[in-house]
Amino acid sequence: MTAPPPRDVTPTEGQRMVQEGALLVDVREPNEYAEVHAEGALLVPLSEFEARYAELPRDRELVMICRSGARSARAGRYLLENGYTNVVNLAGGTLAWAEAGLPTEGGNP
Repeated sequence: MTAPPPRDVTPTEGQRMVQEGALLVDVREPNEYAEVHAEGALLVPLSEFEARYAELPRDRELVMICRSGARSARAGRYLLENGYTNVVNLAGGTLAWAEAGLPTEGGNP
């Protein structure tokens, strides 16, 4: 069974959703996350995603993020295929988040 990809949201929409209680999930690898990540993002690397996805709450909206939006869309689709229903993808990823001037943590963007 193949689920459709999660709906894309803009960085501003994604930040608003997080402020309203959604969980921001970064699926990049630890070295990428250490360089720069959206403030408050939870790291669940794509390389470990199938083993760890069950750690993510099913009762909260999930905003998936990566560098540019491709890996997070894959992770979001995987969640939808495995019974999650409240999943969106942050279009443009961390690059778009930082470009929009939204808060980041880590090294230099």
